[in-house]
Amino acid sequence: MPSLTGLLLKWPVIRQIRERADGTGMEAMSDKTRAMHARIDNAEVARSICPYCGVGCGQLIYHKDGKLVSIEGDPESPISQGNLCPKGAASFQLLTHSRRETKMKHRAPRAKEWTEISVERAMDMVTERVWESRKRTFVHKQNGATINHTTAICHLGGATLDNEENYLIKKLFTLGLGMVCISNQARI
Repeated sequence: MPSLTGLLLKWPVIRQIRERADGTGMEAMSDKTRAMHARIDNAEVARSICPYCGVGCGQLIYHKDGKLVSIEGDPESPISQGNLCPKGAASFQLLTHSRRETKMKHRAPRAKEWTEISVERAMDMVTERVWESRKRTFVHKQNGATINHTTAICHLGGATLDNEENYLIKKLFTLGLGMVCISNQARI
C-alpha cells in the first residue's frame, strides 16, 4: 500500500506547488492523463470534400490500417476554415454506421424482396437501360432540322463534383448521348 506522502506527491496540485509551475505543463497531468492519446495519433490523413451540400467544406479523413478513425474539418480549407455543419460533422457516422448498406441490391418488377447483386451487374443494368432508352427515344431530325437529342433520360449531378468533372459529364451526356436535361444539385 503506497504511503500518504507518495499519494500526495502524485497529486498534480502538489507537484505544481513544489515545482512552482503555472499548471499548464506536465506537472498538471496525472499518470493516467499522461498515458492518454488522441485516436488520430499515428493515423494517416487524406484531404477530402464534405459530401452533403454544394458549399464544398474541406474535411480531413484520418485512417489507420485501412480503417476509418475520424473525420474533422480542414483548417486549411479556404471555404470552411476547419468548420463543419452538423451534417458534415456526422460524416463519420454516415460511413461507419452498423446498418449502412454496403452491397448492391435489386428488386425485380413485382418482387417483394430485394436481392444482392454484384457491382458489375448493377452497372451493366444501368448501362443497358440508359442505352435502350436512348435508342428508343433518340430524335435525329425534326421538321427537317437535325437535332440529335433525347428527352427521355436526364442527369442530376451531385454538389461535390468539381468543375472538371462537371465539364466532362456535360460533354459526355450532351454530345455523346444527346441528353438535353442535365442539371446539378448545386446549380453549377
